[in-house]
Amino acid sequence: MNKSVPAAFFVAAILVASPGRAQQTPGAMQQAPAGTRAIHHLVYRFGYNTKATKAGNGTGTTTVDFGAAAPDGGVMVTATDSWWNTVRPRQSSTCELHPNGGVTCAQPPYSLSPIQVAIVPLLGRHYFSALAAGPNAVWQQQYNVRATFFPAAATGFAGQVYTYNCAYSLNGKGTVPNNGQPVVLVHQTGAMKQVGGRYIKVNQKANFLFDPRLKLPVFVDEELTFVPQVSVNKYTVELKLIQY
Repeated sequence: MNKSVPAAFFVAAILVASPGRAQQTPGAMQQAPAGTRAIHHLVYRFGYNTKATKAGNGTGTTTVDFGAAAPDGGVMVTATDSWWNTVRPRQSSTCELHPNGGVTCAQPPYSLSPIQVAIVPLLGRHYFSALAAGPNAVWQQQYNVRATFFPAAATGFAGQVYTYNCAYSLNGKGTVPNNGQPVVLVHQTGAMKQVGGRYIKVNQKANFLFDPRLKLPVFVDEELTFVPQVSVNKYTVELKLIQY
C-alpha cells in the first residue's frame, strides 16, 4: 500500500523539497509488546552536499531498523548507508536510541555516519512530542550522542569515542498540505559540543517535515558547520522518507 509524503513547498521563504512517495512494506511494521515501541524498517533517500535524488554522486539510501527495547527505555537501532554506484553498503552501526533523541554506540564500530547522525536522533519517540500541543509549538531538545566522529562521508565517524552534548531550539511553523493530510514544518537551530578532545563544536540548522500520522520526520534538510575548522568544515544532508 502506497503512502504519500510531502511535495515541494515554499513556506515563510524557507525552501524544502519533495520527499516523493513512501511505501509501506508488508511486515515492515510489527506489533510490539505492550509498553514498547513498534518495530520499524525505515528507508530514507539521502543527498550529501547535494539533493536527495535516485542517482548521482553523494546520493544513496540509509536504512534504519528498530530492534529490541532496552531496559532503560531506549531501543536498539541498526543503521546502514548504501551509496549510489557502490557494490556494497558500508558497515552497519548498531546503537541505542533514547526517547529524547540521545544515541549511545556501545559496540563496534561505535559509530554513526554523517548521514545517520542527521536522522537517527530525530526518531526518538519523544523528539517531536511537543507538537501534540499544536503545529506552532516551541520547545528545547537536549541529549547526548556517544560515538566516534569524523566529518567525512566516505568513512563516516572514525577515531576515538567521545560524548557530544546536543542542545537545540525547535519551532513549529504550522502545517502544510500533503494530499489533503497535514504535515508540520519545523525549524531547528543548535549545536553538538564535544566533551574533551579538541572540544569541537558542530553548529547546525535544519528544516524538517514531520508527519503526525506516522509520527516520523519525512523530510530533513540540514547544514552543519564545524568550529574549529576540521578536514571537512561544512556539509549539508538532505533526507526523504521513501519506505516504512
